[in-house]
Amino acid sequence: MSPNPSFLTEILLEEYTYHLPEEHIAVFPVEPRDHSRLLVYNKGNITHTNFYKVTDFLPEGTLLVFNDTKVIPARLYFRRETGALIEIFLLQPQNHSQTAHEAMRQTGSCTWQCMIGNKKRWKEGESLKMLLAISVTESIAVEAVLTDVAQNLVRFSWSPANLPFSDVLAKLGEIPLPPYLNRKASKKDEETYQTVYSRNEGAVAAPTAGLHFTDVVFAELKAKGIETEFITLHVGAGTFQPIKEKNVWQHPMHIEQIVFTKSSLENLLQKPESIFVVGTTSMRSIESLYWYGVKLLRKETTNFFIEKVYPYQVEGQLPTISESFHAIYNYMQQHNLEEIVGETQILIVPGYQFKVCKGLITNYHQPGSTLILLVAAFVGEDWKRIYQEALNNGYRFLSYGDSSVLIPG
Repeated sequence: MSPNPSFLTEILLEEYTYHLPEEHIAVFPVEPRDHSRLLVYNKGNITHTNFYKVTDFLPEGTLLVFNDTKVIPARLYFRRETGALIEIFLLQPQNHSQTAHEAMRQTGSCTWQCMIGNKKRWKEGESLKMLLAISVTESIAVEAVLTDVAQNLVRFSWSPANLPFSDVLAKLGEIPLPPYLNRKASKKDEETYQTVYSRNEGAVAAPTAGLHFTDVVFAELKAKGIETEFITLHVGAGTFQPIKEKNVWQHPMHIEQIVFTKSSLENLLQKPESIFVVGTTSMRSIESLYWYGVKLLRKETTNFFIEKVYPYQVEGQLPTISESFHAIYNYMQQHNLEEIVGETQILIVPGYQFKVCKGLITNYHQPGSTLILLVAAFVGEDWKRIYQEALNNGYRFLSYGDSSVLIPG
C-alpha cells in the first residue's frame, strides 16, 4: 500500500502548542469529583456548566464508552547494600500476549519491562531485597533482579509465594502521579487518581476524563436512557512522552495494550452510529478496533496490532462500522474467543478521518502533545478557540483539571 497524499503532508508541532500558565495546572482534584467545571462544545457553540450536568448535553440514544483500566502502584524504590536508591517504574509485563491484569494476578514471581532511575548503579544480575511488614507477625520478602540491562527487564520474586503480584505492589509501590504535578503521591491519591469504575489493573496513568464520574452521574445516565459500555486500554507512561520532533510524523508513538470482550462488541454493534467516548484512550481504542476489522476483512492479518500510520495508508473503499465490527465478532465466534487482546500505536492527528466516535469527553491536555493533536483532529481549528475559552474562564488543566464535551459539526 502506498501512502496517500495527506500522509505525506508535514504536520508542524509548533502549530499545536499554546501558553499554559502554571497557575492553570490543577495540582489537586476538585471535591466532590463531579463538581469540576465543564465546557460543552457542540457544533461550534460553547456552553459553560458543571460536570454533574453532563447528561443534559449528551444526545438521547448515546452509547457512552469508558476505559475501565485501573492504575497500579507502579513506582517502586529499592536500596542497594551501598545505600544507593534505585527507582523502578513498571511499564508492561515481559510477556506481551498476557494482559496486564493477568500479570497482576501472577504468584511467586514475574518479569516486567521498566524504567529505572539511577540505573548505572545497578548491575545486571544483582539482587535488591526488601522486607515489607504486613502486620506485627507477618511480612513479605521481595527481591528484584535486573535480568536484562539493555531491555530494562526486572524479575520480581516474593515470599509468601502464594500472594498475587497486586498484593505485593499494594505494599511496595506508589501511585505514579504525572510528572508535571511536581509532588509526591499521597494516600488520598490512591482514591482520587482512580475512576470509580476502574476494574482491570495494569495502567501506569489514569484515564483522566473518567475521574469526574460519580455514582450520581451514572444514575443520571441511566435515567436518561444513555447506555454505557466498558473496554480496557492499559494507559502507558508514553502518554506523557513529549513530542520532540518538528514534524509530528517523526514522533515515535508509544504502544498500549487493548482488551475487548465479546459482550462489549455485541453492545457496540447495537448502536454503531451513536458512540461517544470518555477519554482519548477510549477513542484510540474504539478507532483501533475499527481498523482491526478492516485488517480482518482484507485478510491482511489476524494479529490485532494497529501501526502508527496504518489508517493513513489504506486505499480503496472502506467498510462501515457495522461491517468492521461484525468481522471481529465473527472471528471471535469462529475461534471461541470471549475476549481479544491487541495493541495499538495509532497516531490520530489532523487529517485523520474518524470512523466511529461521534463525541468525546476529555480534560485539557499539555501543549504540543499527541493528545492535543487528537483533539485538533476531532474538532478542527476550533481546538484553539476551545482552549482559549477555557483559559479565559479560569478552567483547571491536565490530569486533575476540568472537563469538556466535544461534539464536532
